[in-house]
Amino acid sequence: MAATVRYDEVEVGQELPAVGYNVRRLNLVMYAGASGDFNQIHWNERFARTVGLPDVIAHGMFTMAQAGRFVTDWAGDPGAVLDFGVRFSSMVIVPDDDQGATISVSGVVEEKLQDKRVVVGLTAKAGDAKVLSKARAVVQLS
Repeated sequence: MAATVRYDEVEVGQELPAVGYNVRRLNLVMYAGASGDFNQIHWNERFARTVGLPDVIAHGMFTMAQAGRFVTDWAGDPGAVLDFGVRFSSMVIVPDDDQGATISVSGVVEEKLQDKRVVVGLTAKAGDAKVLSKARAVVQLS
């Protein structure tokens, strides 16, 4: 596959509209199985509260994966992402109800590099909390 976004069709400052990713407890249990991270703060409300958390929280890497998904969906090819990094700045609290939480991810083209590569800055929020900071991806476009 190759990226479906063309380098000459993007501009610095171009905004990538926000996408909301719903997170429910089931998603966290499935992620725990896939990642091997069965820390109880990610699925057991009683335990999470005993260690001082307000409720169960999403895995940091699960949250990061949603930002990565946003970039690969935009580019049209997971292989187009050449570099990707974030810092975790807040928790995604996932209540045990039918709604769960929503991670909202948006982006902006920050820089056009040589060889049809771009730097995309990302914003990820859960409610009013910015859950990732310094989130950036370098993407190879067509």
